[in-house]
Amino acid sequence: MQVLFVEIVTCKEGSMALIIEVKVIPQAGKSGYELDQKGVLKWYLKSAPEKGLANKELIKGLSKELKIPQNDIEITVGLTSRNKKIKIHRALTFEQFCQKLGLFYQEPLF
Repeated sequence: MQVLFVEIVTCKEGSMALIIEVKVIPQAGKSGYELDQKGVLKWYLKSAPEKGLANKELIKGLSKELKIPQNDIEITVGLTSRNKKIKIHRALTFEQFCQKLGLFYQEPLF
């Protein structure tokens, strides 16, 4: 997994979307997230990775933290994997995303 992969894309409707990579840890016994030392966004989930429960918890958590509707968040890659790409259908910059989550992120120098 790369260092917090981020991409800003233009959708068919002409709107902007932010794509991020998240590594989920299901059945972690807690809910929360962190940016690890390698720059990977890890999201801890209480739910088991069964019947889409962990994916629903991830979307609900992102929605709550970003203060946007759940239907503006889509898992585009990794529905059955721990490594996911999430598309946020909002005009949201990477800096705004980090700020809303309370994350400090610095691009690697080398």
